[in-house]
Amino acid sequence: MPATTLRSPLPRKPARRLRHLLTSVTTLLVSAAVTAADGTGTLDAETRIVNVAGNAIAYREIGPQRGMPLLLLNRFRGTMDHWDPALIDRLATERRVILFDQPGFARSQGTPPDSLKTFAASAVAVAKQLGIEKFDLLGFSMGGTVALQVLLDHPQAVRRAVIAGSAPGHVPGEVPANTPAGAEVWGVATKAVNVDEDFLFLFFEPSASSQRAGRDYLARLTKRKDAFARQVDATAWQAQLKSAMGVHDPATTLLKRLKEIQQPVLVANGRHDIMAPTYASFAMAQELPNGWLKVYPDSGHGFLFQYPLEFGDDVLRFLR
Repeated sequence: MPATTLRSPLPRKPARRLRHLLTSVTTLLVSAAVTAADGTGTLDAETRIVNVAGNAIAYREIGPQRGMPLLLLNRFRGTMDHWDPALIDRLATERRVILFDQPGFARSQGTPPDSLKTFAASAVAVAKQLGIEKFDLLGFSMGGTVALQVLLDHPQAVRRAVIAGSAPGHVPGEVPANTPAGAEVWGVATKAVNVDEDFLFLFFEPSASSQRAGRDYLARLTKRKDAFARQVDATAWQAQLKSAMGVHDPATTLLKRLKEIQQPVLVANGRHDIMAPTYASFAMAQELPNGWLKVYPDSGHGFLFQYPLEFGDDVLRFLR
């Protein structure tokens, strides 16, 4: 009998379209499940206010009230509205997810923190004001660096943590994969106003599949009726940048302190992150005593929005 070559029943392009359709359907089903179980999803979650040290802090809660809360820490220039509804609704099938804007950022009032320590202390203060003494953490980009500071300064408050698309500050290593973001990247990241093309450049790979996923993510963000009612102003993000620069050299980097962190930590990134080099994720996982590492294909800084359901499932498994 002659040898037979097995082939996919669908041509490559239809197969990709089918996967895209199935992902969209799954996202809708997940969102519907959250709404049915808990009365709300990310797109219609109420924006509430809690008073923290005299500041009116805007926050939202999605998901069941039971179990260990999951506190999310925003990226550089990020707000609650920048979190992908598909990802948050997936996490909220099992967890009480809390999003908030730091003092002086977007919908929150107050003076913006200007050091990692004050960002970390502010996050813990918000949790305590909500009656939460212990929580899990998910920090993205700058929020991941803040999460590391929380683990170092307030270890009793954190059970487990996920560090996504982030870095601990300076990471030694003269290799191309460890090249810090250059002038072209920071020139786009610090523009007065960013447009869709900026996000696609900063967060996603140039490949057609990654760019398509990026546009899908941006479209999901606009489905909330009051999305981006308030953005992060220059005073706030400049304070954020000052905080990041505080760990920018070998003497101040958090990398050398990561061995102090005893909690399990999942480090995740895209295979080619031009904002926070993927090499830094590898370096963190090596230094963390209980560090785990996952790198996602065909993706960059915004891998968690390119693979919202896959990443959400990975996070839930890790936090169980």
